[in-house]
Amino acid sequence: MTDRRKPLVVVTRKLPDAVETRMCELFDTRLHIDDVPMSHADLVAAVKTAEILVPTVTDRIDAALLSQAGEQLRLIANFGNGVDHIDVAAALQRGITVTNTPGVLTEDTADMTMALILAVPRRLAEGAAVMTAEKQWPGWAPTWMLGHRIGGKRLGIIGMGRIGQAVARRARPFGLQIHYHNRRRVIPKIESELEATYWESLDQMLARMDIISVNCPHTPATYHLLSARRLKLLRPDAYIVNTARGEVIDENALARMIEAGEIGGAGLDVFEHEPAVNPKLVRLARAGKVVLLPHLGSATIEGRAEMGAKVIINIQTFMDGHRPPDRVLPSML
Repeated sequence: MTDRRKPLVVVTRKLPDAVETRMCELFDTRLHIDDVPMSHADLVAAVKTAEILVPTVTDRIDAALLSQAGEQLRLIANFGNGVDHIDVAAALQRGITVTNTPGVLTEDTADMTMALILAVPRRLAEGAAVMTAEKQWPGWAPTWMLGHRIGGKRLGIIGMGRIGQAVARRARPFGLQIHYHNRRRVIPKIESELEATYWESLDQMLARMDIISVNCPHTPATYHLLSARRLKLLRPDAYIVNTARGEVIDENALARMIEAGEIGGAGLDVFEHEPAVNPKLVRLARAGKVVLLPHLGSATIEGRAEMGAKVIINIQTFMDGHRPPDRVLPSML
């Protein structure tokens, strides 16, 4: 690091005012006033000058960008839990530490997951649209806009980490039976508490579930984990909810199968090519087959404040010469 009393910290996006204010008090902070992603040229300028970079999921911090970083860049303190937009291995090779903000988004993301689990089978988005349409609602009818009961259905959770477990804790009181697939089986205590059934084979689990919830991170191993082949294993009345990362699902295959009636529907808060949304999914949403949300899983005032606090703690700990509490290593991905 340099001998400057306060490190030069470059923030790539507009953050909550309280977070920015505290960062300015503690560090030599350059804020990004406009609430839009930095251009590639701006990111290049940032890594050439910053001692500490604070990016978000909208910034692609790949090996090519890092190759242009100045020797003074020693910490990338990500504002967010997922680090699939950062080449962690390339950063490590250059002696750059990477941190994230785990834990603080768990409950908020699980809340949104549960909201979609309820919204899709019960057709909540369609019903809300009826009430604001130009044509007046004709009133209640015995056979109109019927959905599916939640209680008694089987929920298959892909990824039984913090968020997956939080989803399971919410789902059980609704009468859902909990099933899960994970790269490692959770400890017996947690499995017993959640009354969860473990499936070593993802294929076998998919074929038996009523609802699938995607709660695993995006890594090279999980890219298109729900491929066209695996999606064909789902029952035609099954639903998929994704609040993790869009890249985990083959969106084109998902859209084709929903349109063909081979999958019951989907609730998506994340997309494969954000911020672009697959036009096929948009058409299906207008037809009431899919519920689409603009990446709201962690969008709470409390969550954003806690994310900022974690970023600051990681920076302070690093500057004090200690290992940051939320360091990310390639072996963890």
